[in-house]
Amino acid sequence: MTLATGVVIGLVMKRRDGRLRAVRPRALPGQGAEPGMSEGTNAVTGEDIGVELGEHATLVQFSTAFCQPCRATRRILDEVAGMVPGVRHVEIDAESRLDLVRRFDIMRTPTVLILDDSGNVVKRASGQPRKADVIAALGAAVTIDQGVDKSSHQSDAV
Repeated sequence: MTLATGVVIGLVMKRRDGRLRAVRPRALPGQGAEPGMSEGTNAVTGEDIGVELGEHATLVQFSTAFCQPCRATRRILDEVAGMVPGVRHVEIDAESRLDLVRRFDIMRTPTVLILDDSGNVVKRASGQPRKADVIAALGAAVTIDQGVDKSSHQSDAV
């Protein structure tokens, strides 16, 4: 019985690993949170992460120093940010930013948050996301202007 339960849990985790999913809005402080939601807001500012947000979207990656999937995720997000004008990739060391880890319920690394141009978290993935999934999530979260040049791409580490 225990072995079967372990196998089922493992298969479910493997299926969910790296999948970008929509994020429910959180209750604002003082309004009370629904069950399973912590109080706070999903909005992120440049001050929160230490760099200016991307013009159209920001890919925020929570990583740790010895995380192998974090390195691959960094490469994927850098490539996507380079392909899509107005998108910035920011990598945050989860060990040094426990305030953000708690605020966004980061349980493992890598965890990726996709922010819209206003800093609202619109998608999130735990584990290494596929490049095609990141591009699709950006397409759903961002309306890209045709007149934006590629020089607006920037990648930063915090």
